[in-house]
Amino acid sequence: MIDFRYHVVSIVAVFLALAIGLIVGSTTLQDKTLELIRDQANRLQVSNDDLRAQVKASDELRRGEDQFASVIGPQIEESRLRNESVVFVEAPGADSKMRIQLDQAVKNAGGSVTGWVSLTDKFLADDQAETISQLSDSLKAVGTTFADSAGPYEKAGTVLAQSLVTTESAKVGHEEVSSVSALSGFKDGGYLSTSGKPGGRATLAIVIAPSGPYDTKVASQDNKALVALAQALDLAGRGTVAAGNFASVASGDGFLSELRGSSAASTVSSVDTADIPSGQVVTVLALNVELTGKSGKYGIGSGTSGYLPVPLPIVPVIAGRP
Repeated sequence: MIDFRYHVVSIVAVFLALAIGLIVGSTTLQDKTLELIRDQANRLQVSNDDLRAQVKASDELRRGEDQFASVIGPQIEESRLRNESVVFVEAPGADSKMRIQLDQAVKNAGGSVTGWVSLTDKFLADDQAETISQLSDSLKAVGTTFADSAGPYEKAGTVLAQSLVTTESAKVGHEEVSSVSALSGFKDGGYLSTSGKPGGRATLAIVIAPSGPYDTKVASQDNKALVALAQALDLAGRGTVAAGNFASVASGDGFLSELRGSSAASTVSSVDTADIPSGQVVTVLALNVELTGKSGKYGIGSGTSGYLPVPLPIVPVIAGRP
């Protein structure tokens, strides 16, 4: 808001200065009128200087807050994810920088990262739904059944979730044939890429939201596909957090907005400030909350339960076991 007002005042001041320059050359201008215009220009200049000072102070405060979170954050995060592992799933259009920062936050909390999966644009392409449905049918693990009402992305979410997360500690880190095969199938189809060993399966998942809303014509459909995946990950593992920036909730067309307005919000936590240091700390706290079987909506968007979990979740003696 300050930035906008600053620019408006600057533009007005420039035009007033131009007006004075033009009017000064007119022999018909009365002295009082010229003095009035000059007085208005001076007032605008003072207002402009004040706004510039406010912008500078706001920037310095933001840098200070970021530094505070970066320095104090590791102490708050310490041991909250000990003995837990995390897999990252990046939505098409996600900012990889956010994932790198959250990766470090997870490690600060004593957790490990099995790897990450980056979904491609093709995964959400309108003409791929039927193919994804058929692929999911062929890649599902033995004994897996889909609900009669399951659509292509509910099916894909189930198959991918079973390949990426588990609730059983004994299975963490072990790449089973079915998991590797399923991931390879989606990878060979051009629907995702992988790094690390996500097929080793983690106990927790972080879904990185797109950095901005999708095209409004298909935004809801694409967001629903991602919500289905996040919900499947939460069901198959010990908890899932969807992490994004304010753009993912500001317009109402973002992924986090869709998630928070769905039934999945009762089990999948969300953080809309994960692009800044304090929000990355909150994401770890949200995972900590997920381990207790609860969830929350954290950040600055509408409908949040607070900027962070209050009271702070208890650091588990053995992560995941109160």
